Amino acid sequence: MTKSFDFKRLRRLTIIYLVVQVFLIILLVYMAIYFQAALQAEGRPQRFLHSVVVTLVIQLALFYPLNKFAGREAEREVDSCASELSVEEQKKLRSKRIIGDSIKTAIFIFFITFTFKAPQDSFVLSVIFFSFILTILSYVQCYNFTAKRLMREKG
Repeated sequence: MTKSFDFKRLRRLTIIYLVVQVFLIILLVYMAIYFQAALQAEGRPQRFLHSVVVTLVIQLALFYPLNKFAGREAEREVDSCASELSVEEQKKLRSKRIIGDSIKTAIFIFFITFTFKAPQDSFVLSVIFFSFILTILSYVQCYNFTAKRLMREKG
């Protein structure tokens, strides 16, 4: 017997994530302009391009773990959309959700703490901020991509 799935909640979540992506891109552009102006005012305009390159290198290093994590999260959410789950399956999915949410919270707290403890240099702050925003964007994009692919396969 094949399982039936109700993806209504998951479709709403992907739409919410799409809105979050648009907001984060707008915030990223605004902050890029801000940091470029701040570094220009300090007389170090070349440091802006350096911060972008450093951020891209960090994102390349983070992409694989982010993609794996987002893929597992999306698989868990798609599995939780099955119409007839046993109590044991619901408990297992709930514990996985708590672990995933704890990891996301820890990453958020890490970036906030790192931002406050880092030297108050525009270059360092721009690298931290760009990495933070791009990490969230990468996670959300990987999650949406995997969730939509899995919904097509199972729906």
